[in-house]
Amino acid sequence: MSASADPTLRERLRRAPAFGADLPAFEPDEAPADPHALFEEWVLGAIDAGAPAPQAMTLSTRGADGTVSARVVVLKDVTADGWHFATDARSRKIHDLTADATVAASFYWPTLARQVRITGWAHAMGAAASAADFLERSPASRGAALATRPGEPLGSHAELVTAIADATARADEDRELVLPEWQVWVVVPEEVEFWQGSPERAHVRVVYRREAAGWTRTRLWP
Repeated sequence: MSASADPTLRERLRRAPAFGADLPAFEPDEAPADPHALFEEWVLGAIDAGAPAPQAMTLSTRGADGTVSARVVVLKDVTADGWHFATDARSRKIHDLTADATVAASFYWPTLARQVRITGWAHAMGAAASAADFLERSPASRGAALATRPGEPLGSHAELVTAIADATARADEDRELVLPEWQVWVVVPEEVEFWQGSPERAHVRVVYRREAAGWTRTRLWP
């Protein structure tokens, strides 16, 4: 009897588990009036539950030529202003945001079956906030930032390793050394959607929209 063929990629994708066990409950009628407060509750819940990379934020931008690009950045903070992230001003994302400030961001914590989607616009925080953020980083992290030249051709991996080592030594010697191109940006939300998955597919979906008088909150069909 011949062995059965290996499953195709499509079959393996369909069989992959979608959610973790013991999913948290979410009752929209009991949710805060402000999406910032609910997000803080959810991200702290993800941290406490040991969800991998709870601070990972997928940031989508649109360039001057209309090309859309997405990448994962690190969420630095959430305040009444919005969702904060830091990056190098020479990066593609900042070139995009300089041309078009509209932005979308998302979070997904699969073990909790929770997703958050944000749409709005972004702006830079300014030199003081950017420098303070940079100096909070470890010498190794500051060295990596000082060494890199975002998007430029790289001759070899060894070249990168050497550049990082040299820059880390500089950062360790000069604790006040700041990368001039380092910037903190804030995603200012116009709409924030919270999605709680359910094994029965009765997913819970709620969207907050900014209005002149404040935030509205609406339950949606999944």
